[in-house]
Amino acid sequence: MPLALAQTAPPLPPDSATIPPPPPAGLSPELAEVNSLIRGGQYAAAASRLDAMLAKDPRNAQLRFMKAVALNEQGQADNARDMYQALTQDYPELPEPYNNLAVILAQQGRYADARTALELALKARPDYGIAHENLGDVYARMAGLEYGRSLEIDRTNSSAQKKLALMKDLYAVLPSSVVPNAAPPRPATPRRTK
Repeated sequence: MPLALAQTAPPLPPDSATIPPPPPAGLSPELAEVNSLIRGGQYAAAASRLDAMLAKDPRNAQLRFMKAVALNEQGQADNARDMYQALTQDYPELPEPYNNLAVILAQQGRYADARTALELALKARPDYGIAHENLGDVYARMAGLEYGRSLEIDRTNSSAQKKLALMKDLYAVLPSSVVPNAAPPRPATPRRTK
């Protein structure tokens, strides 16, 4: 199973359909509507709307970020990864694109690259708790891989066996898995950029 790291989640719709949820802070009504489409799993509709908006404002970080979220949710991780990568180059002060880029890199088994992206997210915003959590998950995944490699070399290494067992307990992994898995990802909320 691929590693999935935590991301900032938009608020869930209310239980009561009679009270509409307030739009996410910092989003225009048009972007709030697109965000609702994404939260509702209507990724193709959201992507289509975002394409139209991006045609008018191709450098808009919020639009690009939301498009990457929609692409990733549609199973187009490589395209989403490329969009997040471009956002980190154009807006290195924003931590969210680094975080979401790290999630995709970790899912692709590129843990060292994911670690680097998360370190850059934390450089941009040291108090970004989700990036700290995700960095811990990446380190745990890397540790699990190393414990597994240690056991491939020496199956009698009881210390590595115990540590790997702790990793499996920590992530509630099936016994056949060598490396721990984390919780499923949650789509991130874009922030207003200047």
